[in-house]
Amino acid sequence: MTHNLGIIGTGRMGTAFAKRLVETGHKVTVWNRSPDRTAAAVAAGANAVRDIEALAGCDMILTSLTDYSAVSAAVERLVATGIKGRLLVEMSTLLPAEQVALASKVTTAGGAFVDCPVGGTVGPALKGQLLGMAGGDAAAFAQAKPVLDVLCRRVEHLGPAGSGARMKLAVNLPLAAYWQTLGEALTLLAGAGISAEMAISLMADSSAGPTVLKNRAQVVIDTLNGTDQPGTFDIAGLAKDLRLAMALAAAENATLPMAEAIAPVYANALAEGLGGFDGASLSRHVVERR
Repeated sequence: MTHNLGIIGTGRMGTAFAKRLVETGHKVTVWNRSPDRTAAAVAAGANAVRDIEALAGCDMILTSLTDYSAVSAAVERLVATGIKGRLLVEMSTLLPAEQVALASKVTTAGGAFVDCPVGGTVGPALKGQLLGMAGGDAAAFAQAKPVLDVLCRRVEHLGPAGSGARMKLAVNLPLAAYWQTLGEALTLLAGAGISAEMAISLMADSSAGPTVLKNRAQVVIDTLNGTDQPGTFDIAGLAKDLRLAMALAAAENATLPMAEAIAPVYANALAEGLGGFDGASLSRHVVERR
């Protein structure tokens, strides 16, 4: 079944969503605050509009933006135009309470809402291999699922609005911690004459090798050998999600001792200009600061 879809935000992920959805036969219309950033989506077959209000005619609208401020502003404009009877699928990484607030705005205006942040980056998005973590009422999720199935190898309905956001932060927290622990592990090898290639090969082949290391072993090796690699999920993104996880814990009077310990390391890496690089650059940063 062909859907008439709108996408708000044509950064790396929003553009990947557009390409995948066009490729699989859907009609896609995109909007971005900076119109020149819609070029890649248009080249793939999407239609670009200059005014966000033009998306109100779409059956389903997906949002993929940097932060709550950007998403909230976009939703306010959609609601003002009229979103009754339409579905908004919010796919940014936000706090659960922020997703709940967005859901309230949309449903009060007569629309339906699902928050569904995803695990995975551009490559998996283009192949429909993301991991979807959805929150919202059952009817809204059922409406969104056929489209989410095109983007995701697995998508799960986890509960009411905000549940997807909560799961996404839980999924990304161990990843943020991993790059710190990998750096500490490599510190134990300093001066031993063991090459980065050998160390990463053995780690990837052991219980110390998570999926990110198995899939991106060469990126990690090249980084450890001194050449920082552009990140598909970069240090700035990891630091943002780490901050959100800590904010959620603080709001619920929980403690995250490991997160609190590594937050200054991420802050230092950002200060040194490593924000746009792969998480492996944080590991090398740890080794170099030993």
